[in-house]
Amino acid sequence: MDDQESYLMSEDKDRDGFFDTGWRPSRDVHRDEDGRPHDHPGVREDVVLGVRASRALAMHELLVEKGVIGEGEVDEVIEAWSKRVPSNGATLVAKAWSDPEFRTRLLEHPKETVIESGFVPEHGADIIVLENTPEVQHMVVCTLCSCYPTQLLGPPPDWYKSFSYRSRAVTEPRAVMSEFGLELDEETEVRVVDSNSELRFLVIPRRPDGTDNWSEEQLATLVNRNSMIGVAAATEPGTD
Repeated sequence: MDDQESYLMSEDKDRDGFFDTGWRPSRDVHRDEDGRPHDHPGVREDVVLGVRASRALAMHELLVEKGVIGEGEVDEVIEAWSKRVPSNGATLVAKAWSDPEFRTRLLEHPKETVIESGFVPEHGADIIVLENTPEVQHMVVCTLCSCYPTQLLGPPPDWYKSFSYRSRAVTEPRAVMSEFGLELDEETEVRVVDSNSELRFLVIPRRPDGTDNWSEEQLATLVNRNSMIGVAAATEPGTD
C-alpha cells in the first residue's frame, strides 16, 4: 500500500469537516507568488468597459504596435484555453474503467500519469485522483475561491464558484448531491475534499452497469463534468 492509499484509508483523518487526504501545502495556498491574495471572482453583472479593462485593451494595442507580441498571439492563447474541456478528464476516466493497470497508475501516481496523457496541471499544481465506490463518495469543493482542474474539466461552472455551493458542500453535501440527482445509500460514506491553488482533484465516478463490452470512446460519453467533481453520477446508458 503506498502513502496516498494509506492516507485515504485512515479512519481518523477528518479535519475541519473535510476528508483529510494528507496533502500539505508548501506555502499560503490562497496567495499568489507575489504575496497578493489569490482571487477568483465569481459571476458578475455585465458592466460598461471599466478603467482596468480599457487600460488592458490600450496596452494590448500598444504591444502589438511595438511588435512585442503578434497580432494574433492573444487569440492563440484564448484558443488554447478553449481546448480545456470536460472530455479531457472523461478520456482518463474511461481509460481507468477499461484498463486496470492504467487505473492503478492514475490513482497512485496521478500527476505523472495526467502529464503523460498530455494534460499539464495549471500553475504546476499537484493533483490527487479519487475513486468513488458503493462504500465511499468523494465530492470536491474550493471553499475560499474556485480552484479547479481546468485542463481536465474546462472552466469551472458558475455554481462551483458560488458562495452557496462552497458553504453547503461542507455542511450538507448529501443535500447538494440530491439536487444534482444523486441519491446515496445511507451506508455510503461521504468525503468532502477542499481544493486550493496548489492542489486539484479529479474524481473517478462509479462505472454504470451494462457497459462491460463498451469501448473507451463509448465509455467517455457517459462521463459528465459533474460526476468528476463528485456531485453527480456518470450518465446511465440510454439517457441524455
